[in-house]
Amino acid sequence: MTDDAPLILTLLFDPEAFERFDALRREHFPSELNLIPAHLTLFHHLPAERIEEITDHLRSLASEEEVFSCRVSGLRLLGKGVAFTVECPHLERLRTDLASDWFDWLTTQDRQRFKPHVTIQNKVKPERAESLFERMDADFEPFGFEACGLLLWRYRGGPWEAVETFDFGEADSGTAPNAGAARN
Repeated sequence: MTDDAPLILTLLFDPEAFERFDALRREHFPSELNLIPAHLTLFHHLPAERIEEITDHLRSLASEEEVFSCRVSGLRLLGKGVAFTVECPHLERLRTDLASDWFDWLTTQDRQRFKPHVTIQNKVKPERAESLFERMDADFEPFGFEACGLLLWRYRGGPWEAVETFDFGEADSGTAPNAGAARN
């Protein structure tokens, strides 16, 4: 029997950045709805039936890719939440290349323009989101982080199930993430 739960692809942050993002998410995201760790989603819904092709492709890509720098340039008000805006031409090229390779499999959402961000609050009243945005924006300073790999997950309707980690620059990429918490 095959597992038809859709796949999600996210960026693997360096440990310090992950801790920073995840601490803010735990602080500001409604706890009963915060079922997944802080993340930057590259693809929201990849087809489960293509998992072998996807993992082979990602292993190859990760073995040739080096860790690269990204920049958190600001905050974005989401209406009912707040996110960090991420600027990273290298990440955008990588995501564009994957989208081109997998175009026929992509959902409408994943075919849209990629706007890299890390959500730290969502699903709250707009006034609460605006308040957090204003407080954080008042003393926001841009900061950088390292993109260290990619994480593949299965969507289970709530918490995500870790499938595989693809560390950049390592030929032996392919370990399962530690439930997402420590690695992203």
